[in-house]
Order: sequence, then C-alpha cells, then structure tokens
Amino acid sequence: MKDYSNYTDQQLVTLLKSKDDHAFTEIYERYWSVLYLHAKRLLHDDDLAQDAVHDVFATLWRKAADFELTTSLNSYLYRAVKNAILNDIRHERVAANYLNDLKRFYEEGTTSTDELMHLKELQALIEQEIQNLPDEIRKVFEMSRKLHLSNAEIALELNKSESTVKNQIKRAKDILRDRLDLPSLLILFLLRP
Repeated sequence: MKDYSNYTDQQLVTLLKSKDDHAFTEIYERYWSVLYLHAKRLLHDDDLAQDAVHDVFATLWRKAADFELTTSLNSYLYRAVKNAILNDIRHERVAANYLNDLKRFYEEGTTSTDELMHLKELQALIEQEIQNLPDEIRKVFEMSRKLHLSNAEIALELNKSESTVKNQIKRAKDILRDRLDLPSLLILFLLRP
C-alpha cells in the first residue's frame, strides 16, 4: 500500500476526486484535530464542534468528484468549518423563530386550521422518515425521543455502550435533517408528545 502521508495536499485532493478512500483518510487524519480545536474555540462545546467537523468531512467525501480547490486545502477546510457553524446557527435561529411563532399561536389560541393541518402533515412526514431509519438506529432514537430514556438507560436496556447509543442518536438526527431539510431543533420539537 502507498504511504499517503508523504503526499502533498494537492496530490491528495487529486486522488480524492477519484474517490480514493485512502487519500480521504489521510486528509481526515491530517486535519481533523486542528479543525476540531478551531470549531471548539468558536463554539465552546465539544459535541457541537465534533458535529461541525464531521459534517465538513462528510460533505467533502460526498462531493469529492466535483471538488475544486482554489485555495490551500488548509484554508478551504478552516473556512468550511466556520461556514458549517454559521449555517447551523442560522438554521437554529430560523427554527427558534418558528418555534416562538408556534408557541405564540398555541398560547394565544389563534392557530388556524391550515396551520394545524401543516403541523400535523410535518409531524407525519417526520414519523414516516423515522420508520425508514435503519432498525437499530430507529430503536435507539425512539427510546430516546419518544420514551425519554437517557443514553445510559438505553445502553443498559440494549446492552450497548453509551457512546454507541450517543452515536446512533446523532446518526438518526443527521439522517432526518438531511432527508427532511429541516433544522434538528425543529425536528425534535415536532417529536414532542
């Protein structure tokens, strides 16, 4: 096997474009920790920082064939992490505004029939997508979000590690967010009993 650690970033990007998973792995190993520290400094939260960096690498792999590098890989990845964080903040603000509107409608009792119908349709769509999740991920996600069990309780019940449970819940949220093109906060709100 080739020693990818001796390749330049530009050589790795060229190989990445042909979906070379070893090149991707080398880029990941070369940049993950510095990108994580960058994201953590911006977010002050370990989990959110990991999510942001994970999203950047997932997007890089998904769009590898069309990837065009106009700056250094280092600069591109730092900017991508920053943009991912800003997009998440923007989506969370949109979701928060939407949730505030829903809360106001419920409190004031002025929710129209159309709004209730749209809300129910959205809840049904989310539920349908939950049912389409892989079995193990769906089971863990439903235990967490519908039965309100902690990660430790789920891990004990299913004889899994807490980190596996946490990863499966995150994976479920990522899948739902991607399939529904909705912010995570809004999805979780609509799943409330």
